[in-house]
Amino acid sequence: MQVFLVRHAEAVDETLELRDPHRPLTGHGREQARALGDRLRWHDCHPTHIWSSPLVRAVQTAELVERGLDCMVPIDILTALAPNGMPRDITDRLTRIDPLSAVLIVGHEPSLSGIGGLLAKDPAFPVLQKAQAVRFVNGAVRFRFAWNDEAPTTR
Repeated sequence: MQVFLVRHAEAVDETLELRDPHRPLTGHGREQARALGDRLRWHDCHPTHIWSSPLVRAVQTAELVERGLDCMVPIDILTALAPNGMPRDITDRLTRIDPLSAVLIVGHEPSLSGIGGLLAKDPAFPVLQKAQAVRFVNGAVRFRFAWNDEAPTTR
């Protein structure tokens, strides 16, 4: 199974009027998400599933990455990917789908590095920066790169 972890792109700051779950991407964040989708396409990301946190910035990132990938995969919104979600709920869900699947997961820290740690069996799995992706193939890290990197780096 292939798993792509993607941290959401840059979002506007929280205010009293605009609470955390409703924060949209900034203009720069939208550019980051589109560029990340392009880079994932260049590196053979062909998701069969896209899962996103329900928070606005994650959903917007998922939509823009999906467009950059030029794929027509529906985006499933999973509450387990919200900032207070449980990484083990996601890894358990991964065990229940076809092992030939390629799953793109868009979410937040620290949940994403928790999922990465469970997949890689490494509790010290490094935190993902905003608009950064990590690719796992059968539990092993294949690459990690940001929206503006020229080429992915191996762990």
